[in-house]
Amino acid sequence: MLRLTWVQPEDLIGHELRQAAQDGREPKAVAARWRAAGGSDAPVTAGASPTPASRYLRRLAADLMDELADLPSHLVDDEPTDLERIKAACPDWPGPVGTPATTPHRLEAAWLGRAAGCLLGKPVEKLPLDAIRRLARSTGNWPLTTYFTARGVPAELLVQHPWNRRSVATSLAENIDGMPEDDDLDYPLINLVLLQRHGRTFTTTDVARTWLDELPAGRTFTAERVAYRNLLTGLEPPHTARHRNPFREWIGALIRADVHGWTNPGDPAAAAEQAHRDATLTHTANGVFAAMFAAATIATAATGDHDIHTCLRTGLTVVPPRSRLARAVREAVRLAHEHEDFDTVVDALHATHAATYHWVHAVPNTALIAAALTHAHGDFAGSVCRAVSGGLDTDSNGATAGSVAGLLAGHPAALPDRWTAPLKNRLATSVGDFNGIGFDTLAHLTHRETRRP
Repeated sequence: MLRLTWVQPEDLIGHELRQAAQDGREPKAVAARWRAAGGSDAPVTAGASPTPASRYLRRLAADLMDELADLPSHLVDDEPTDLERIKAACPDWPGPVGTPATTPHRLEAAWLGRAAGCLLGKPVEKLPLDAIRRLARSTGNWPLTTYFTARGVPAELLVQHPWNRRSVATSLAENIDGMPEDDDLDYPLINLVLLQRHGRTFTTTDVARTWLDELPAGRTFTAERVAYRNLLTGLEPPHTARHRNPFREWIGALIRADVHGWTNPGDPAAAAEQAHRDATLTHTANGVFAAMFAAATIATAATGDHDIHTCLRTGLTVVPPRSRLARAVREAVRLAHEHEDFDTVVDALHATHAATYHWVHAVPNTALIAAALTHAHGDFAGSVCRAVSGGLDTDSNGATAGSVAGLLAGHPAALPDRWTAPLKNRLATSVGDFNGIGFDTLAHLTHRETRRP
């Protein structure tokens, strides 16, 4: 039996009920109808429930999602998705900052940093925070200082908290052999292809066409898979982001943002606008803001002219200040400045967000990334280790933190060898002709796009 993940209506409705409550609608009456009919909650970690629902429940779930989409939101003014309304809500929308240039070496460090941070988080993706801490402590690797290992982990602990099934064979210290495929690296490759084909003036429709040409549907998840399905049914952007898509504020658009920042060094506004055109294929509101924040932060870091604190402050200037994401990031940065022990910061973030948001939602994950970078003052090893040690979407958070910190480091030689040597300058992917490509080559290809008129 094939249970396709992230698209079955009976699995989506529970996420949509939660999302509706978060984005300012009132879903209680719809939720009561779903539960009275025998509907269940959304799967906690997986993308599909173990068994399919009845034909009646599946149809009801789809109809109820359409009803939820029609409910008004009281947050619409504070959390717009339209770019002009976002700009109008941002009183400090940025102009160019620093030298409008970067170097291939700096970009190579960013690619390597993204890969290493992702790789660090892969074995513990989907695990609860306590499990991550226990696994690391069992091998003397807490606070984190290097890749996870199974050597020395008690068998009973692994039975209770097994490594991520998809990653265990390629992402532990003892078996890393180059950078294995991951969507956190596939999307930067897709966006590099996008820029090569369409340049800086690409449209959201160009993003959609590039996906259909280059991105295998089976390599998409959550909002990206729903949007992909919507494209195949004939919907066009931005409706692809809204139609029966309860993941529209999750982290997917954020993990696609790096190339927009890398190719707009010193121009956070341009980076944010590119990220917006990309993100609105799949996301709305805070899901879009997270991508814009990351792109603007990265564009500021790409010149080498600013410290991490300036970069993060600049990133916030493209986010509506009364949005949930802006408030969460500001609070995370405050906590990181106030507490010497990062575990205390993480515990506070989880206490604030865990009851409200799914572990893949953009709000808590963006907050954790900002806290990790702040607490480590942008140091590479400190940033990726803190980002992953905070739980939630570990590989994605490690990747984004590694990208920013790699830029700040400025050169591959500035990254500790224990992080980069296992990558062997080799990236596995199913995107285009990139399989086996080196990070140095990717850096030169990316740098070429920074100089395109």
